[in-house]
Amino acid sequence: MAGRKNALTIDGRKVRFQPGQTLLEVARENGIDVPTLCHLERCKPTGACRVCVVEVKGARSLVTACTMPASDGLDVSTGTDRVLAARRLVIELLMASGEHDCATCESNGACLLQDLAYRYQVEKVRFGRTGEHPPREDSNPLIMRDFSKCILCGRCVQACEEIQVNQAISFGYRGARSKIVAKGDLPLEDSDCVFCGECVQVCPVGALLEKKAKGLGRTWEMNKVRTTCTYCGVGCQIHLHVRNNRVIKVTGVDGARPNHGSLCVKGRFGFEFIHAEDRLTTPLIKDSSGEFRPVDWDEALGHVAGRFMEIRDRRGGGALAGLTSARATNEENYLMQKLVRAGFGTNNVDHCARL
Repeated sequence: MAGRKNALTIDGRKVRFQPGQTLLEVARENGIDVPTLCHLERCKPTGACRVCVVEVKGARSLVTACTMPASDGLDVSTGTDRVLAARRLVIELLMASGEHDCATCESNGACLLQDLAYRYQVEKVRFGRTGEHPPREDSNPLIMRDFSKCILCGRCVQACEEIQVNQAISFGYRGARSKIVAKGDLPLEDSDCVFCGECVQVCPVGALLEKKAKGLGRTWEMNKVRTTCTYCGVGCQIHLHVRNNRVIKVTGVDGARPNHGSLCVKGRFGFEFIHAEDRLTTPLIKDSSGEFRPVDWDEALGHVAGRFMEIRDRRGGGALAGLTSARATNEENYLMQKLVRAGFGTNNVDHCARL
């Protein structure tokens, strides 16, 4: 109807919404917290975990807020006794689904299931643990898969299929034997996995881990330092997780452009060069005997500038050239070409990614 306003009531508040929004989106837009486990931004909602259930007046059963479309006149409650009891039951079932031993889990302090168990005061699990789980997979050097902690939320599958579009993993088997599989249940290194680590970043529990970071520190023991990945010119935003002045792991910055948290295999796992023992830590200048000697930055830069000027004055600017890198920032590449054109007096400048 023309001029009709879209509005519903949620926890006693009348709020407006845009056509196509879900109850979860409306709630969060209005500062009302509805918990989720399976929900993943940028992906189609599935309602798999049932943690986001809410009560809609007139409905016979609870509905999942992440999949329920908002519509005019709905009266929604997000914290009734019925809703809270349902969420606690779901959390209990998930806690009983595997080996969720927080004291020894690598994801202690960074686990959504742990957070929800604490929030809803699930102190005891009334259900016995399920049977045996597939063995832990750690045959590759980058990603460890612990199936005993997997809650089958599907976030890793959605991240692989809908965000990275690699389609390397999916659900396999049925019933109690259900698990996340790669190419007919092969190890990751034998599948179509490109080891971007998107699945690791979105895993809400400890089922997927950065293998190189295992045992090197808890979440609260690390400092997160935001920076820009240097592997190419895209400019992906990353967090360095640092403990004792060493980078333990790298994650993407959720919501930050241009990568919105996604990374490639180099950006996420290729950071060991930072602490390589043979990495240069000070400038070196080759003396008259042909041996390198360490110097400070002022002397090194002065030496390089002097040699550039000497060559330019003796042989002309055309004897010099500059080659820039896709691993540098746009600003650094701009300064490089300015040095060549204005300082050397030549247009001999090229870029490694031009071709």
